[in-house]
Amino acid sequence: MVEILPGVHLVDNIDPSPDFTTHVYLLKDRGNTWTLIDSGLPGSDVAIGAYLAHVKIPPTSIKRILITHLHRDHVGGLARMIERTKARTFSHWIEAAYINCKPAYDGPGAPPAEPVVIDEVLKDGDSVDAAGGLVAYHTPGHTPGHMAYYQPERKLLFSGDLFFGEKDGLILTVPDFTHHTPTARISAHRMSQLSVESVLSYHGGPVLKNGASALRKFARLD
Repeated sequence: MVEILPGVHLVDNIDPSPDFTTHVYLLKDRGNTWTLIDSGLPGSDVAIGAYLAHVKIPPTSIKRILITHLHRDHVGGLARMIERTKARTFSHWIEAAYINCKPAYDGPGAPPAEPVVIDEVLKDGDSVDAAGGLVAYHTPGHTPGHMAYYQPERKLLFSGDLFFGEKDGLILTVPDFTHHTPTARISAHRMSQLSVESVLSYHGGPVLKNGASALRKFARLD
């Protein structure tokens, strides 16, 4: 658990598996508030709460929770984090329906165990008043309504599960957990066109420097 970039905290150690890294990101807003990206597995609110106490951030200073997609390792802790923070929640409009379990999700990966109503639904290109200004990009493939969040001034890409970080950079999330890999590749190609310095992946990584180089392998579509 550490501030990996100015105003960007990586809250790790929220996955009980020693072989699988899972990262939740805490972002400083322009004022005295904070934004959380994803909320981890069920029970992750305990680790996140402990980290907030360690860095002396009141839970109610978190005003927004941005969700990348519906999988349980990203939203399993959402209901409890809402209780702790009273924050408003944001996701793509497709994912909002699945997070509310209406309808139930039948794709790969574990869906939510309990419904949560998302406060504000997003579409591709929407601006979010968080962390100095984020752009929400619809990046389908891993799930139908997967979103990545981009901070253009600092060239930060919070990529959710579009990519996995690995020792040598980034890979596309493996097909076993992906709704439609060719679509994910198209989304990766699109993100590679952005000016990116840091890729903040949810599993593995992150890539803090020369993120554009890590994305370059996705710049061509076969």
